[in-house]
Amino acid sequence: MIATNRNEVSTNYDRKQELKAFDDTKEGVKGLVDAGITEIPRIFYHPPDECSKDYTFDHEETQHSILVIDLEGLFDPTKRKEIVAAVGEASETWGFFQIENHGIPFDVLEEMKKGVLGFHEQDIEVKKQFYTRDHSTSPVIYNSNFDLYSAPATNWRDSFLCYMAPIPPKIEDLPEECREILVEYSKQVMKLGKLLFELLSEALGLKPNHLNDIDCSEGLLVLGHYYPPCPQPELTMGTSKHADNNFMSILLQDDIGGLQVFHQNKWIDVPHVPGALVVNIGDLIQLISNDIFKSVEHRVMANRRGPRVSVASFFSTGVRPSTKLFGPIKELLSEDNPPKYRETTLRDFNVYYREKGLNGKSALSHFKL
Repeated sequence: MIATNRNEVSTNYDRKQELKAFDDTKEGVKGLVDAGITEIPRIFYHPPDECSKDYTFDHEETQHSILVIDLEGLFDPTKRKEIVAAVGEASETWGFFQIENHGIPFDVLEEMKKGVLGFHEQDIEVKKQFYTRDHSTSPVIYNSNFDLYSAPATNWRDSFLCYMAPIPPKIEDLPEECREILVEYSKQVMKLGKLLFELLSEALGLKPNHLNDIDCSEGLLVLGHYYPPCPQPELTMGTSKHADNNFMSILLQDDIGGLQVFHQNKWIDVPHVPGALVVNIGDLIQLISNDIFKSVEHRVMANRRGPRVSVASFFSTGVRPSTKLFGPIKELLSEDNPPKYRETTLRDFNVYYREKGLNGKSALSHFKL
């Protein structure tokens, strides 16, 4: 069912039925755009306050808001101290920062974005072979909205997800359109992630290997997001506000824009910086740092321009089986700073997050003591 604004929705609107009809096409949001729609289906409507761009700084002003940290000179002790201090401050206050001179070649970044574009724009019948909501059967999961049936509103976004570590997939199981670059990019991101966990460890006053030694960098999920151009961006979202259900995310974004972070009660643009990567603290780092580092809400606006492509690398084993418990790090606790969270496995945390969906509420509150 299609309506031209939120007030024209018929009283016999059956959301569940329309969600299933959309899901059954296995064509995602791109399928709607390819069909030439000029008005978005009701399932994509978000409350007006969620889509509001009010209280957002303009692009010029925000250029100086999200810290851009240059990693060059990291192995010079004096320079490293400066970098660790900058990473620590950004992680405590913003939960977000960008990094330059991170070691991943520019052409690898460009090829990875092209690979994601290629996957989503390939022949639909080939792409449909990867369409699933079952994380136990395939190393590659393609669908539209992981929380389609639990979220209060559907997002204008299609995605694929690949489990790249700790058990790498067979190369023949990866999508032909992007398999080589996916393997190469994942290898480079894993190396960068381990380096960033060293810097985060040092910023917490721990030994450099601490976060790597407790397996924060064991798992890697790579998500390829595709945000088609939207005919009515004022009615929907690319991604609802949320915090990430992992230890850390490394994001590669194109120049279309739309990513915003919530800071001091304002939505602030995260501008595209050519060659840079966006890093953000996930819920699990906030949990194990006992709230020293912050996992901050962010969102992606829908846009008439597009498609927008981004590649999110999540350090986590996701919903795969796990028994290791994670809780506030003992070395960070004291009589004055007792644990604020109970211990959890990564699987339990992620299962709860997926069932909750992007409903605007923090998953961390469920694990508070």
